[in-house]
Amino acid sequence: MKLDFTGWLPAIAKDRRTALSIAGVAALGGLAFGPAAVAAPLATGPHEGARAAIDLATGKSRQGVTVESGLTTGSPTTEVPAGKPSTDDLIPHGLEGAQSRVPLDDAQVANAKAIIAEAKRTGVGERGAVIGVATSLQESKLYNLGHLGAYNDHDSQGLFQQRPSSGWGTPEQITDPGYASRAFFGALKNVPGWEDLPLTTAAQTVQVSAYPYAYAQWEQQAADLVQQHW
Repeated sequence: MKLDFTGWLPAIAKDRRTALSIAGVAALGGLAFGPAAVAAPLATGPHEGARAAIDLATGKSRQGVTVESGLTTGSPTTEVPAGKPSTDDLIPHGLEGAQSRVPLDDAQVANAKAIIAEAKRTGVGERGAVIGVATSLQESKLYNLGHLGAYNDHDSQGLFQQRPSSGWGTPEQITDPGYASRAFFGALKNVPGWEDLPLTTAAQTVQVSAYPYAYAQWEQQAADLVQQHW
């Protein structure tokens, strides 16, 4: 049955603490387990409705044509602004494979800034910030998603699609960008030698996703955002 996904487009949050809900849409990307959880069999892929809704929310039509929307993609720059982290600091191991990029609206940029701010507070630095932003780009496209109704991926919510049932916190906590970011970075700091790991390995060790190699595709855009907003 062909479905019309237009009505599922999430309203863009004005407040970065506001969680978005998409009725009847599956959760995105991977599935965030608790920090010490063991991997379990997961669904084979995101529900078609989730992909369509996020395409609409990020300025793409259902045919994959980018819509003129005035959104920014955070394109890479050739010169490093004064006082900003260098590319070597942000991507010390080089990029892993082909890179993806989505246009960002104000809510997504605000959520990226919230992740970066918590990276500073928790001491994981620029590299930790890149891992955090890339992980959220994969999990939610930097949208602070609330419960998605009947198609919710288990009880996953928020920027990192963390699960209350796996010990990440209450639904109210994990849909608070600051709390969710601190929880992610706290788990990341428990990964031995995370600073020296490729991004996808570090992120996957925390998230235990069904798509362990999906995080790497967002490393360049995450680095661009961190460099811009650090």
